Amino acid sequence: MKIGNIDFGDRPLFLAPMEDVTDIGFRMLCKRFGAAMVYTEFVSAEALVRSVQSTVRKLTISDEERPVGIQLYGRDVEAMVEAAKIVEQARPDIIDLNFGCPVKKVAGKGAGAGMLRNIPLLLNITREVVKAVNTPVTVKTRLGWDSNNLIITDLAEQLQDCGIQALTIHGRTRAQMYTGNADWTLIREVKQNPRIHIPIIGNGDIQSKEDVERAFNDYGVDAVMVGRATFGCPWFFSEADPKSTRPSLSREEKIDILIEQLRINIERIDEYRGILHTRRHLAATPIFKGIPNFRPTRIRMLQAVKESDLISILESLKEQPQ
Repeated sequence: MKIGNIDFGDRPLFLAPMEDVTDIGFRMLCKRFGAAMVYTEFVSAEALVRSVQSTVRKLTISDEERPVGIQLYGRDVEAMVEAAKIVEQARPDIIDLNFGCPVKKVAGKGAGAGMLRNIPLLLNITREVVKAVNTPVTVKTRLGWDSNNLIITDLAEQLQDCGIQALTIHGRTRAQMYTGNADWTLIREVKQNPRIHIPIIGNGDIQSKEDVERAFNDYGVDAVMVGRATFGCPWFFSEADPKSTRPSLSREEKIDILIEQLRINIERIDEYRGILHTRRHLAATPIFKGIPNFRPTRIRMLQAVKESDLISILESLKEQPQ
């Protein structure tokens, strides 16, 4: 499978772009464990054009994580074009356009999945961004705004005509948010359309190796993108990739990886905010399931504000029975 000149090999797994999750430290860990492609957190076009520093910092990428994509969202053609030109200076391998984020503060303002209510504008933004940059442009979107507007089969062709070089489809509507089950049947329909020649990447409810195999075997996608299942599990890719030959990790090894992630975040930001940034992963990781009477320890872990205290708690959990 190729996007532009980037060859990802057969049946690659991608890390989904996620706000407050896919920072550079987490991306590097996911890359280590087999993610074929990683993406930054969402980058607001308008904030980037205004040089908001918290947004500008999201453009920081490392050669060690390549190939890496920077994902842009916005609702204004000129802002998206200008932002794409700024993004290109950071030298990402791909510029991805976010037409799929369902959260109210994004979609409610007409950006992200909100663009699914204004297809002419969505297509115009895509067309103009493609013309403005030399970096391959891709799109991530959903099946449609709601169950009465399942437009992805037609939209995929229109986006391809705009010049994008790959399309990621999350198998839900905006109205579903993250509830219910992802519907991959329309993703398969897009992939089987003889007029579609760009790679189709499937996304939604990938939680295991069996899910990955089903996505490739039953729905025929070119790549699988994984989102929420990676929270607290940067090793997910080595466990879920049918091609992986990596040995299984022990709980002790996984705790060491989470401690490494904590230290990366503290060094990258500062102690307090680095801990806050890591908490989402510590709260979501499944590796502590089955530890008897874990609740008090979990509370202490998620309330810790000192690096030494948090590491001490994590180290103590290595001694718990598997």
